Amino acid sequence: MPASATKSPRIAVLADSDTRWKWGALTARRIAPAAAGRLDGYLLRGRATPTPRQLAETGASADSLREVTGAEFLRAMTGESYDILVLALVGGGVQAMLHGLKHGWGAGPRPVVVTGYVGVVYEKLADGLLLRHGADLVLANSAQDADRFRAVYEGVGADAGAVTEVALPFLGGEAYTGERAPYTVTFAAQPSVPENRVDRTYLLDRLIAHARLHPEREVLLKLRSKPGEHTTHIEELPYQKLVRGRELPANFRLVYGHMGEVLDRTDLLVTVSSTAALESLHRRIPTAVLTDLGVREALGNHHFLGSGCLTSWDRLDAGYRPEPDPEWLARQGVGADGSYAGAFDAARARIAALLERSGALPPLEPYYTPGTAPGYLPGILARHHLGPDGAPLPGSPATRAEAGPVRQIVRRAARGAYRHGVQRVAPVIRRMGEL
Repeated sequence: MPASATKSPRIAVLADSDTRWKWGALTARRIAPAAAGRLDGYLLRGRATPTPRQLAETGASADSLREVTGAEFLRAMTGESYDILVLALVGGGVQAMLHGLKHGWGAGPRPVVVTGYVGVVYEKLADGLLLRHGADLVLANSAQDADRFRAVYEGVGADAGAVTEVALPFLGGEAYTGERAPYTVTFAAQPSVPENRVDRTYLLDRLIAHARLHPEREVLLKLRSKPGEHTTHIEELPYQKLVRGRELPANFRLVYGHMGEVLDRTDLLVTVSSTAALESLHRRIPTAVLTDLGVREALGNHHFLGSGCLTSWDRLDAGYRPEPDPEWLARQGVGADGSYAGAFDAARARIAALLERSGALPPLEPYYTPGTAPGYLPGILARHHLGPDGAPLPGSPATRAEAGPVRQIVRRAARGAYRHGVQRVAPVIRRMGEL
C-alpha cells in the first residue's frame, strides 16, 4: 500500500538485467513527483541477473538491493509500503508480475505501477506492448513511440490512457564542442546485433582497418560485458574472443566502463543500432549508424531511417561525418534542442494525481486475461510459478518456509553453478551443434 501521497515517495524497482536496472532506477528518480525518499531495488533472478561489476558500471544506485525470484518479490510487495513501483523487465516478466500483484493486492491500497522500454523499440512492438498493458503508466521514450504505442492499444480495443511520453532517463553529459586530441572513434558493440560470427568478424575487421588507416586517431571498441556475464541480450560471440590472436595496431583498444565517460572523449560514435547512438546524438557528437550489413529490421538500424546518420565504413574511412536531421531528433525525444529538461513533467504530474486521489487505486487490469488469451497467458504465468489467476503455484518460493542459513548457502552455490552452465557451457554446446 502507498506510504505517502505528498512527500518523499518510497519507490521500488524490479529489474532483470543490468541495462533494465539502469533504466528502471534512473527513471524512478526522474518520475517521482517530489524528492524521492527511499528507493529499494530488486533483481529478478535469472540468466541475465547482473554481477556487482555490471551494477557498478550502470551508475544507478539504490538504498537497498537484493536478488529475488518472482514469487519472492510478490510476497515482499504485500508486506512493504511503496508509493511507486517500476517494473523494468522483459514483456513476459511484466505481464506475470501484473497478474501476481493483482492477485496479491486485490482491491486494496497499492502503489502506482510504471513500466516501459529500455531504449529503441524496433521489434515485437505489439507483443511487447500488450504484455505491458495493465500498468498505470506505460512510458514511451519519444513522441514517435507514444503514437505507435497508442495505435497498438487502440487497435485491439484496449485502453491507451496509460501511455505517457517521456525520454530515455540516462541522456545527459556535456555537449560536444569540437575535435579533441587525439581524435577518438568509438564503436559501441551490442551483445546480439549482429548475432552471427561472419558479420561480427566483418565489423571487427573494419574497425581494426580504420585504426590502421588513421594512425593519428584513437579507436575504441566499447564493450558491454566481460565473457561469462550476460546483459539484456545473450552474447554468444563476444568481441573479446574474436580479437584473440590478432595483431592489433597501437591505437586500437578495448574498453569497458560507463558509456557517458567514454562519450566524454569521443569525436565519432559508430554503431549498428545501439541506444548509445541516442546518447551520443543528445550530446551533439557526430554519430554514424552503419549500413554495411544492410538496413534491416533484424539489425534495428531501420529505426534510424530519416536520421541522417546512416552511412558505411567506406565513407567513414574517407573522413565523412554524418549530420543528424533536426526534425528526426525532435521526434525521437533526444532533446538536443534543450527540451530534455521537461521530458518527464507529464509523467510526474500523472503520478502525483494518482497518489493524491482519494481512496485506493482500482485493481490492475491487464489486457491479457484467461478469457482474452487462454492459449498464451497461462504459459507466461507458469514460467514465473504463477497460476492462471496470478496466485503462486504450490512449491513456489512464496509458498515455502524461509530457508535456514545452511540451505541459503547451498542455494547460492547452486545458482552459481546454474549461471555458469547457462552463460558459459550452453553457448559452447550450441556452437558445437552447428559444426
